[in-house]
Amino acid sequence: MLAVWMGTQADEAFSDAWHADAASVYGEGVFNIRSKVYVSPKLWYLRVNAIEAQDVIPSDRNRLPELFVKGQVGNQVLRTRICPTRTTTPVWNEDLVFVAAEPFEEQLTITVEDHLHPTKDEVLGKITLPMTLFEKRLDHRPVHSRWFNLEKYGFGMLEADRRKELKFSSRIHLRICLEGGYHVMDESTMYMSDQRPTARQLWKQPIGILEVGILGAQGLLPMKMKDSRGSTDAYCVAKYSQKWVRTRTILDTFSPKWNEQYTWEVYDPCTVITLGVFDNCHLGSNAAARDSRIGKVRIRLSTLEANRIYTHSYPLLVLHPHGIKKMGELQLAVRFTTLSLANIFHIYGQPLLPKMHYLHPFTVNQVDNLRYQAMNIVATRLGRAEPPLRKEVVEYMLDVDSHMWSMRRSKANFFRIMSLFSGMITMGQWFNQVCHWKNPISSVLVHILFLILIWYPELMLPTLFLYMFFIGLWNYRFRPRNPPHMDTKLSWAEAVHPDELDEEFDTFPTSRSHDVVRMRYDRLRSVAGRIQTVVGDIATQGERFQSLLSWRDTRATSLFIVFSFCSAVVLYATPPRVVALVTGLYYLRHPRFRSKLPSVPSNFFKRLPARTDSML
Repeated sequence: MLAVWMGTQADEAFSDAWHADAASVYGEGVFNIRSKVYVSPKLWYLRVNAIEAQDVIPSDRNRLPELFVKGQVGNQVLRTRICPTRTTTPVWNEDLVFVAAEPFEEQLTITVEDHLHPTKDEVLGKITLPMTLFEKRLDHRPVHSRWFNLEKYGFGMLEADRRKELKFSSRIHLRICLEGGYHVMDESTMYMSDQRPTARQLWKQPIGILEVGILGAQGLLPMKMKDSRGSTDAYCVAKYSQKWVRTRTILDTFSPKWNEQYTWEVYDPCTVITLGVFDNCHLGSNAAARDSRIGKVRIRLSTLEANRIYTHSYPLLVLHPHGIKKMGELQLAVRFTTLSLANIFHIYGQPLLPKMHYLHPFTVNQVDNLRYQAMNIVATRLGRAEPPLRKEVVEYMLDVDSHMWSMRRSKANFFRIMSLFSGMITMGQWFNQVCHWKNPISSVLVHILFLILIWYPELMLPTLFLYMFFIGLWNYRFRPRNPPHMDTKLSWAEAVHPDELDEEFDTFPTSRSHDVVRMRYDRLRSVAGRIQTVVGDIATQGERFQSLLSWRDTRATSLFIVFSFCSAVVLYATPPRVVALVTGLYYLRHPRFRSKLPSVPSNFFKRLPARTDSML
C-alpha cells in the first residue's frame, strides 16, 4: 500500500526528501545531503565584577600573598590584574566578560590565586556557580552584589566526607549578571546581519521581509576526483540574522539546480546577507574530510530597491595560494519587501547598535576576543545538528580570519583611502589652476562668484546645499541598477605577488622556514618604517603648532603673540566682509603678483621647534 503525492518546498517532508540522484549515497552521507534550517544559539554576555575578597590565607603564612581572580566558562579563561597591595583582603573592582549560550551547559568557575613567581600560581580558593543563578539585566541599572564562600582548593575533592566540618572559609564579593541589553557579535562588524539585543523584550517590530530564492549555480570547477574524473557535490549556505539555511546537496554536477526559497524578517535595512557555496566531502565514510570552499556572495539590503525582484548571477571568487580563481556563478532571486517606509526612514537616524554599547562600551580588544569566543560557540552548537553545519563552513561564513595580517588587504585599504581623497585632491588642483590663471575664463567666473558670496554671505550655505542637491539629482541617472559583488580590482587580488599570497595563507603561528620568515619580517620592517616616518611627520607638525604659545622658542612665541594682538585690533576695527574680501582676493591674485618662494607664514611655521630633538 503506497501513498504518493507531489509536493513543494512548503511541505514539512521536504527537508527529509531524497533527491533523485542521491541513490549512490550510503551510510552517514544520507543525512549529509539533506536541506536544513538552523537557528544560532541565543548568546549572552556574562559580566563578572570581582570586587574584593576577605580572609584569603596563603599556604605560606610567613608572606603576604599577591592575589588575583581567575574566571572560567567552558574554554574561556580570564583573569584580573594582581592586587597592587599585598594583603589577605584584596580589592580589584574589575570586570571579566564572557560569552554564554542558551541552553546554559557550562558553569562559571571562580578561583582566587596567589602569584608565587612568574611560572607558578597557587589556587587558594574556588567556587563553581550555575548560570541559572545569575540575574538577567536589560539596561544599565546596577545589580546587587553578593558574598560567596570559597572552598579550599582540593578540600571538596579529597575530603568529601569532612565538607560539613569546615568552620572557616575565605569569601569573595562578586557582582554577576547576564547582559541582555547588548548585541553579542559573532560576525564582523562590517558585514553584520543582525543588530538586535539579546533580550527579546527589547526587540522592535520588523520593518520588512527578505525573500531569497537560491536557484542554482553554473560553471563550477571540479573540486575532487571520483572514478578518475573531476566531480563536485555542491550545496549552498545562507546566513542572515540568527537563521542559517542549508540547501540539499546536488551530486556530481557542475551546474546544480536547487530552486529553494527562504524568508527572513528584517529589523534593519543596513545589514548584510551572506551566501556561500561549498563542496560536500562527507558523502562516504571519510569523517575527517573538510568541506571545500567554492565561493561567497554578500548582499547589503540597503542597496536593494523595495519590492523589486533581483534575478542575477553572482561570480564565485576564491583566493588561493596561487592566485584568484573564479569558481563559477551563483544564481539568486532576491526581493526586499518593506512593511513601512516611514519606519525605515526613522531607523536611519537611530544608533547602529543597542544603547548599552554606547552607555557601557567594551574596549576594542574585548570586542575582538568576545567575537572570537561567540564564533566558537556558534560553530560548536551548529556542528551538533543533523546534518551538521561544520566548523570550516561557519568560520568561512563569519569571516573568522578577517583580522589577520595581509599585505594585499593593506594595499587595497591604502588605495581605498587614496580614492576617497582623490576628489579633494582634484578640487585642490583645480583651485590651484584658478589661482594661477591657467584658464582665465574660469578664474574670472570664480572671482565673480566670490564677490557675490562676499556681498551676500547669507547665500553661502544655501548655495552649498543646493549644489549638493543638484549633484544628487544628476547622479540619479547613473545609479547602480544591480547589487554589488566581489571586486577583484578593489581587493587588489589581480596583480598580487605570489609570496604575499603565501604569507596571507600562512598559519598563526607561522609554519614556514626561518629564511622565508626572515625575508617577510624584513619586508614588514621596511613597510612599517615608511608608516613610522609618516606618523612622525604628522606628530612634528602638531608639535610645531603647540609650540606657538609654549615659549620653547622665546623669539618665535614673542613674534606670534605680537601678531595675534595686532590681528585682534585690526579684525575688531575692520568689518568681517572686508577681511574676507581681502583674504580671498589675495589667494586668487594673478601669477604676476606671486613669488615662487614659500610664503612668510610657511617659513615661520617650519622654523618652530618640535620634540623630535628629544627623541633617541
